[in-house]
Amino acid sequence: MKTVYLDNNATTAVSPDVFDAMRPYYLEHYGNPSSPHHLGDRPASALRDARTRVAEFLGCTDVEVVFTSCGTESDNLAIRGITEAAKDKRHVVTTAVEHSAVLNPVKRLASTGYEVTVLGVDRAGRLDLEALRTSLRDDTALVSVMFANNETGVLFPINAIAEIVHARGIPLHVDAVQAVGKVPIDLHHLGADMIAISAHKFHGPKGVGALVLRKGTKWAPVFLGGSQERSRRPGTENVAGIVAMGAACALAQTHVAHYQTEVRRLRDLLEHELLARIPDAFVNGIECDRLPNTSNMGFRGVDGNAMLVLLDEVGICVSAGSACKSGAGLPSHVLAAMGLTADEAACCLRFSLSELTTEDEIRYCIEHIPAIVERMRRSSPQAARS
Repeated sequence: MKTVYLDNNATTAVSPDVFDAMRPYYLEHYGNPSSPHHLGDRPASALRDARTRVAEFLGCTDVEVVFTSCGTESDNLAIRGITEAAKDKRHVVTTAVEHSAVLNPVKRLASTGYEVTVLGVDRAGRLDLEALRTSLRDDTALVSVMFANNETGVLFPINAIAEIVHARGIPLHVDAVQAVGKVPIDLHHLGADMIAISAHKFHGPKGVGALVLRKGTKWAPVFLGGSQERSRRPGTENVAGIVAMGAACALAQTHVAHYQTEVRRLRDLLEHELLARIPDAFVNGIECDRLPNTSNMGFRGVDGNAMLVLLDEVGICVSAGSACKSGAGLPSHVLAAMGLTADEAACCLRFSLSELTTEDEIRYCIEHIPAIVERMRRSSPQAARS
């Protein structure tokens, strides 16, 4: 059976070059980078080189890169570190479509007495910048927004958001986990004070990420321990994973242009053909700037979770939304925030491509998906009653 993997927003395949880069740090150069002897020298040097690679890729300085275990940890460190450093400010602003790695820490703040403003989006997934402007207060400690939505691919205008937020002297945290490697990112021009990234979203391994903390940002460490990461994130570094993320950043630099052309072309081909062949199909966020690899499509009259099973039977791997929620069978808070009804949200699937996706694979999906939708609609209770 052919396998077509279109769940790259959940995780990507580790590049062979990335795997080769990390392997020696498990088997040969296994020393602790904090050790004073020669077995610690090579890992310490590799950390410095990887930090430089990540910094060059993101348009920041080496000292601003803090290595973490994943994007979720990076988001938590950003939110908790900023609020710890500004305890006199008890108001936080975020959006209704954020990842749970942001929404749950913000909920925790609310349970401890913080006031939280959650900004909504329109039917296309756009953020109202005027609503953002009016939400800001003198006691606002932080604004946290995502660069690219993990379910719909909708991009927020971070430059414009940063201008509004910084005009009030408020720090801006950006969850950039889904954007890295798919759209150009330059922290200097982006305007964010903190960004979170995760290596496994751009062909690095799982279990390593980074928080980029702009120099001068008032932030307090959340973890206490040793002096690793300039005491900002203590604990022995995941040397192999960090080396791999540096290698993945170098590769992603060469792939970004490919996403804007070939990956976008394949995504658009998939949407165009499925919309033409399947009545009552729709694309969420199609009116907006989106990630070039992401399509969130709805097929009315079909249960999305049941469709996932049938797609998997013919080798097509997609998801019903965020991997962090799909396993729990929870409805999409993103689609609900966009105004979709429960039935509309339940019929939606996310297709996410990578630079490894081929036209043959997209053609395979175009061949099989319409027949599956038609079969499911014929067997539905509504069809049986008609």
